[in-house]
Amino acid sequence: MTSLPLFQLHTGEAHRLAFDRWLADQQAAGSLRQNASIAVYRDMWGSFVAWCLGQVPIVDLDTLATSDLEAFQAARYGMKAADQSLSPRHALRLMRLIDRVIRHHAADIGVAPNTAVFDWLRAHPEIRYAESAVADPLPEFLSVGEARRLITFLSEARPRPGLSASRRHAHRAFSWQQLRNRTALALQLGAGLAPGDVRALDVHAPISTGGRIRDRPWKVAVPGNGNLPARETPIAPWAGELLEHWLQVRTEAHIPGDRLFPSTSTGKPWSKEAHYKAAKAVLEEAGLEAGEGGSFKLRHTFALRQLRRGTSVDEVARWLGVDPEAMAKYSRVLIGPADVV
Repeated sequence: MTSLPLFQLHTGEAHRLAFDRWLADQQAAGSLRQNASIAVYRDMWGSFVAWCLGQVPIVDLDTLATSDLEAFQAARYGMKAADQSLSPRHALRLMRLIDRVIRHHAADIGVAPNTAVFDWLRAHPEIRYAESAVADPLPEFLSVGEARRLITFLSEARPRPGLSASRRHAHRAFSWQQLRNRTALALQLGAGLAPGDVRALDVHAPISTGGRIRDRPWKVAVPGNGNLPARETPIAPWAGELLEHWLQVRTEAHIPGDRLFPSTSTGKPWSKEAHYKAAKAVLEEAGLEAGEGGSFKLRHTFALRQLRRGTSVDEVARWLGVDPEAMAKYSRVLIGPADVV
């Protein structure tokens, strides 16, 4: 057994070593093999370590207390950056990771395990049971008919050369804001992006190189955040057509800034509230229910469609930017007679 005084270091090296040794043992045992999963765990741990090192005094892993976890959780819920607060399920996964790492370290140096995470979860049943069947309902998604209707509705905002003369130029009646709103929704249904992903995209996110049609985006580069790594996600062809048209209109409108979907013609970032209202309005205009969290069902529809097509769970998880463990909810849908696009 090692007797290195890991937790007497205050540069973050102790925290890093604890994680690296846990990870090495997981890989050696064959319990953690996917690079995408490793990247997710590393980013999750990194967000926790960043918080620990930012406290005065620094929070050491061997003396971690429930009060520290309470403060960490409160800080994450209070973040104003888009979609970086912890959902109950993500909080549970992060707490499990913290518990596994500190218990592994305790066993490594032969000391009693720190039970702070266990004690904290016992005091927070809304987190502890976040993955139960009751707390984790089946994801809502569009039927085949609803998805087709929405795709047709969204596509009205782009040029349609094959239509009749009276309809082929109908897209000219759309303002740039209306086109932005429809293209943003197209990336949720056609690429599985979350609302926060859409707002985080910059003008260089669309990738056309290597695609079948010149200058037409066929995937997008989604930036990482404190919880998830950066990733590339494929785009459905119809959504790529909308995105191609949006890029042209955005350029012609001389909108400054690096946001792919700005809020104003001056390039101001799109706020979470304004984006939510815009998405809700488009869904309602398309004749679809737009209740609480309505646009997330587009992301769920994308995921289910890919799984139905035979794409592996790990690959879809990578496209969505989630831990493969979070895909279980889709498996519960697919074992039934669900009708997905």
